[in-house]
Amino acid sequence: MKARGAVLTRRGAHQAPVENWTRLRDGEAVEIVRHAQVVAAGQVEEVSLSGNVLWISGSAKGTELFLKSDGVIVRRA
Repeated sequence: MKARGAVLTRRGAHQAPVENWTRLRDGEAVEIVRHAQVVAAGQVEEVSLSGNVLWISGSAKGTELFLKSDGVIVRRA
């Protein structure tokens, strides 16, 4: 049972939301989640200095802008 718990813990850590967007690095693969659905996925292109605005590229729509105030969740892919 202990091994199974460790696996679940690692899986959960991988999909944990990134609270502080300034910790994201250019080129890092991320998913954008809104209302429990992945609405976009791609690589971090840029994060504002305040950490409230995120641009990702490589999605089906090209470069997209996301605002923290819109209630989206960012998680590493």
